[in-house]
Amino acid sequence: MPRTLDTLTLADAKRMLEAGEAKAASLGVPYNIAVVDAGGALIAFTRQDGALAGSIDLAIGKAKTARMFDKTTDYLAGLAQPGAPLFGIEQTNGGHVVIFGGGLPVKFDDQIIGAVGTSAGSIEQDIAVAEAAAAAIGGAVEYPIRGNAP
Repeated sequence: MPRTLDTLTLADAKRMLEAGEAKAASLGVPYNIAVVDAGGALIAFTRQDGALAGSIDLAIGKAKTARMFDKTTDYLAGLAQPGAPLFGIEQTNGGHVVIFGGGLPVKFDDQIIGAVGTSAGSIEQDIAVAEAAAAAIGGAVEYPIRGNAP
């Protein structure tokens, strides 16, 4: 039986970027925001005027990481500490795993349809901008309890 896979569309990604940009403006921090589809491929990216150039790859990496592992990057960070079950995970996948907060898988109807990644402010600000982006399309974000095995 054929299976269908729902994914974020370009229209979804544009709405998410717009909402993320609005949240960033409310924080007074120019942001880099990336949206990937269900397969982890980049759909859309924005770099607000004045956003840190060093955060471009971080935003994209957070979005891809959140989709690769279907977990928030903040959650993965907790599991990647010395002695924790995923210590060293950031060295996998050619070193393209980014595990600071700001990467969120986006779910709709209990299916992960993509992810968003943000970077430029504090971890808390990055998470808030990513949450605002996901909320723009009614996407649910699940936060597993930090420290539990994925």
